[in-house]
Amino acid sequence: MEFLIIGLAYLLGSVPIGYILGSRAGIDVRKAGSGNIGATNVARLVGKREGIITLMADAAKGFIPVFVASLLGFSSDWIALTGIAAFLGHLYPVFLKFRGGKGVATALGVFLGVAPWATVLLAVIFAVAVFASRTVSLSAMIAAAAAPLALWLFSYPPCLIGMSGVLAILIIWRHRANIKRLIAGTEPKFAANSR
Repeated sequence: MEFLIIGLAYLLGSVPIGYILGSRAGIDVRKAGSGNIGATNVARLVGKREGIITLMADAAKGFIPVFVASLLGFSSDWIALTGIAAFLGHLYPVFLKFRGGKGVATALGVFLGVAPWATVLLAVIFAVAVFASRTVSLSAMIAAAAAPLALWLFSYPPCLIGMSGVLAILIIWRHRANIKRLIAGTEPKFAANSR
């Protein structure tokens, strides 16, 4: 059962909501704007409503699998693996030849499902970082990097702390183009290239 749920989590994570909404509007979001399938690029190219739908759907792709795994009585180890599978589905979707988004919204959904109190703290860290830097991509990376510490502070199991570390590393890796722009001073303020 555990392996089945992990497989389904990956497939759910692979569903490219932003790409689908863009295609319905006659736009390939992979070939315009930032080229990302996430909520920000969808909002910019298709519309704010579609961007919000993409954000909520991408978060749900992370939340639903770990919530189901928890309802089924999975151990924390298996729940962590389920969350990673859903997250990897978004980053490397089988339906888009393994070229997906940056994973911030899907990671948010995973964290909400496994560590809601830590997620509240991460949301505060993200908000403070946005206020201070006016740069969403940097703020997302700061919040991601803080995730393992936040889960540790709230005494979540080591496997979930490890899962948060994996997600954080991958989020930062997927933001490497943003990092280059930050270093060069060309990263747009409030240009959310982070989903």
